[in-house]
Amino acid sequence: MEDKIKEFLKEKFGDAVIAELEFRGQLSIVIGRDYLFDICAALKNNNELNFAFLLDICAIDWLGQAEETDGRFEVFYNLYSLKNKSRLFLRVRLSGDDPEIDSLTSLWQSANWLEREVYDLFGVEFTGHPNLIKIVTPDELKG
Repeated sequence: MEDKIKEFLKEKFGDAVIAELEFRGQLSIVIGRDYLFDICAALKNNNELNFAFLLDICAIDWLGQAEETDGRFEVFYNLYSLKNKSRLFLRVRLSGDDPEIDSLTSLWQSANWLEREVYDLFGVEFTGHPNLIKIVTPDELKG
């Protein structure tokens, strides 16, 4: 299945794929932030791959641990294909100066609260989110 995913993304999106990583048999693909929405829509709507579920969104703040060219923040998208019993992690690196990325709420309703949590805890802005407000921390605390 992993080879089909890699082939599909390279064929359809080419340069959008920055890196392919594997850890303990789990595929992670690092993609450019400008391609996130289109890649997710293609993975969800492709009848063969059928990544119909967005299970989780989380982020890491690499402050002091990564070169700024690699991105201070990394946002992880955990996708699942029930049809293929396959999981895929998409990873998007964001600079500390411009931690902004497209919202996926129009593709998956599950993105709503997940994006709000990442916004609240890390300050990552999700462009196009219908109600991007804090849900965990006090209003005076900057994410």
